[in-house]
Amino acid sequence: MKKSFLLAVIVCFTLPEAGLLSCSKNDELSLEEIDALAPQGVAEIISKTVTKPWRGEAFVPGKVSGTWNEPVSADPKSFNILVAEKDSATSGVVSSMQDFLVDYDVVERKWAPHCASFEIVVDEAAGKLDVIYTLRNDLFWSYYNSDVKIPVTSDDIIFWYNEIEGDPAFQSSGYNGQFLLMEDGTAAHIDIEKIDNKRFVYHFPRIVAEPLLTTNGNIAPRLNYEQAKKEKGVQGVLDLFSVDTDPKKIPSMGKWFLTEYTASQRMVFKRNPNYWDKDSSGTSIPYLEEQVVRIIRDENTQLLLFKEGATDSYSLRPEDLDDLINKENPDYTVFNAEGALSASFWTFNQNPKNKNTPQYEWFTQTEFRQAMSCLLNRDRIISQVYRGLASPKTDFFPEPNPYYNTDIALDYLYDRERALELLASIGIKRDVFGTMRDEKRRPVEFDLTIRSESTINSDIASIIMTELANVGIKIQIRVIDFQKMVDQLFNTYEWQSMLMGLSGSNIFPTQGSNVWPSDGNLHLWYPLQEKPATEWEARVDYLYNEGAYTIDSAKAQALWDEYQQIILDQCPVIYLVRPRSFAALRSRWDLSNVYFDNLNGFETTHLFLKQ
Repeated sequence: MKKSFLLAVIVCFTLPEAGLLSCSKNDELSLEEIDALAPQGVAEIISKTVTKPWRGEAFVPGKVSGTWNEPVSADPKSFNILVAEKDSATSGVVSSMQDFLVDYDVVERKWAPHCASFEIVVDEAAGKLDVIYTLRNDLFWSYYNSDVKIPVTSDDIIFWYNEIEGDPAFQSSGYNGQFLLMEDGTAAHIDIEKIDNKRFVYHFPRIVAEPLLTTNGNIAPRLNYEQAKKEKGVQGVLDLFSVDTDPKKIPSMGKWFLTEYTASQRMVFKRNPNYWDKDSSGTSIPYLEEQVVRIIRDENTQLLLFKEGATDSYSLRPEDLDDLINKENPDYTVFNAEGALSASFWTFNQNPKNKNTPQYEWFTQTEFRQAMSCLLNRDRIISQVYRGLASPKTDFFPEPNPYYNTDIALDYLYDRERALELLASIGIKRDVFGTMRDEKRRPVEFDLTIRSESTINSDIASIIMTELANVGIKIQIRVIDFQKMVDQLFNTYEWQSMLMGLSGSNIFPTQGSNVWPSDGNLHLWYPLQEKPATEWEARVDYLYNEGAYTIDSAKAQALWDEYQQIILDQCPVIYLVRPRSFAALRSRWDLSNVYFDNLNGFETTHLFLKQ
């Protein structure tokens, strides 16, 4: 199983109805129930599920047939590739009609050709390198129920790199990744050059450790986007393939055609018979003939649909386990995977646009953020929200990262007394009534923004609110929809603290070039800095760049160790927990090609009906 690694995309969690926090699970559990969630309880749950991680097994040939039914929680904002960079619902739709250049096998830890083969040519004397890609000959843009087949060429990749991603007016997440910091402190561009219709080359002005990671990405249809840019500029590109577009007019070179979209109701995808990837019998993947995706915002409704047999899979929440795994003679199989490699986090707005607020004064002090980390009760979250089926996230890189170091860990764990000491060191103390006040006698109060619809994150927010109230800090939980959250992060910057997450899991240390360097457009706490706002951010920028250019693994390890430790010490984001995952699959499907693990997720690419 192979993965492409792209830049970070916002993945915000779903929470309950705006402004209403009902009684949460942490209020409902008794001490006896919490005790029942000890390791032996966890072991019993695992024993009733299937453990099947993918470890490089070959997929068996299947037969084309069947309709797959599943729910999603949100409508796409668009069918536009550029919009998909900032919207996970859009990305999920668009990615089904795209493909990428090369694969990374997370089991074997090596790159492999996908839509293109590659050659890396290093000129050590000049300190430069080239990456030469050669596209497959069987890649085509095509349309549903049409004989039109347009070859994918070098021009598709070159146009997107230069004219969209490389144009700062579009604010693409990939823009910063096109530049390398040279040894003299100047920035140099990674240029792309056409060799012929199927070959192109990236010219790196400096040798980097992972040039394929830098240049790998999805392939976009030049014909459509180039015309939109010529006719209407930036806005024309952003308006292309809106949700009002007839889906059948959207070209695909991926596994699927989008053939139907009804807002807030459903999407229908049809198998692309022109897709290049084939099994050992010469049959194109996927085997599924159709996907019907229902847009169901409420998680309880999604559960009900699965229990009624209306959908084929379901991602279980902790509160669903007892019901689903203890059902007699179920018509489904429940799989489990170890704790997720990535985790949601709590972050604080340090953007100077808000410098006239007391929150800005507090959030920009390291000791305040460290104190918040010391007030984050992960054990309580694990036992009361995840029923023991999670582990604390106290590292930065996950275990599969080559520079993961067991000695690099968060020092600011749950410790109320230490939190009080840290706050006192910056003049924040409780008054005689127990209210926490700063040196100017202002009560310490701030908002915690979460996205609507998910009971899990509602419960987490409730725990955070309670823990802070215990030391005299008041937080107001603000529940908003996803699009408003995105607007606050990228445009208005009008938020205080937030629970959220990012896609990707830092399997490579340089993943997230738009997040961790200070000039990134998704440098969450203060994006798009013209120069680093703090000394520690300047140091992180330096280490990130030097690590990217360091081939010697021992030297790179020292750089990445310091990089991880600074971020964990400064607490710009405070990671929560790594939940164990559970997914149920209907018994009408053959399980031969089905796998589930924390490296690859739920592998259903080669799924087919039982014969």
